[in-house]
Amino acid sequence: MSADPDCLFCKIIAGAIPAEIVHDGERTLAFRDINPQAPMHVLVVPRAHAHNAADSAEADAAMFAEIATTARTVARAEGYDDYRLVFNTGAGVGQTVFHTHGHVLAGRPMGWPPG
Repeated sequence: MSADPDCLFCKIIAGAIPAEIVHDGERTLAFRDINPQAPMHVLVVPRAHAHNAADSAEADAAMFAEIATTARTVARAEGYDDYRLVFNTGAGVGQTVFHTHGHVLAGRPMGWPPG
């Protein structure tokens, strides 16, 4: 799973496109969403390109778990113990960038079901 030269998130990881980075780890990167849906809305991405969450989990389960750990680290650093972590897998459910990413949302009530 190498970088995809046409992938927006791969370009952010490479530093070719600016982003507000909130966590810079060895295997994950977290940055603020440009269209936030909550007071805190951060995207956590693996540095290795994979098309979606299912592909990432299948290819490297430990790295996929690290996305969840990074989400917790980011939420706590922002002062939140309660947060939502969302993965969209496929265009039909709202995935618009086809590089695995978890949305970390906090700071407002979030009902169930989402959407």
